[in-house]
Amino acid sequence: MDDVWILVFSLLDGMGLLFLAVYFIITLSDLECDYINAISCCSRLNRCVLPELIAHTLQTVMLLITWHWFLFLLNLPLAAFQIYRFIATPAGNIGAYDPVEIHNHRQLKWRIKECLVKLGYHLVLFFAYLYSLIQTLLS
Repeated sequence: MDDVWILVFSLLDGMGLLFLAVYFIITLSDLECDYINAISCCSRLNRCVLPELIAHTLQTVMLLITWHWFLFLLNLPLAAFQIYRFIATPAGNIGAYDPVEIHNHRQLKWRIKECLVKLGYHLVLFFAYLYSLIQTLLS
C-alpha cells in the first residue's frame, strides 16, 4: 500500500512539473515575440527554478528510498542536469535565467529547446508513473 502513495505523489508531482515546463515555454516564447521584456521574463522564470529543482529532486530521492529502481533511473539524468545547472550559475547572474545574457549567442533559442525537451521528458515520466500506479493497483 505504501507503493501506491509514493506513486500517487509521483504522479501529482509529475503533473506539477509538466505545468512548470509549459509555463517556462510560454514565458520564453512571450519573450521571443517581445510581449514581455527580458527582466520580467527572467524574474518570473527564476522564481520557478528552485521549486522545480526541489520537486524533481525530492521525487527522485523518494523513488530511490522506496526501491523503484526503474523510475529512479528514468528521473536521475534530468535531476542531475538540473542540479548541475543550478550550481553552475555564474556568480554575477541574478539566477539561472539572466536578462543580460538571455539574448546573447542564441541562448533564447537554446533555452526554448531545453524546455521542450524537459516537457517531453516529464510527459514520458508522467505516463511511466501512471502505468506503474495502475500496475500496482491491479496486483
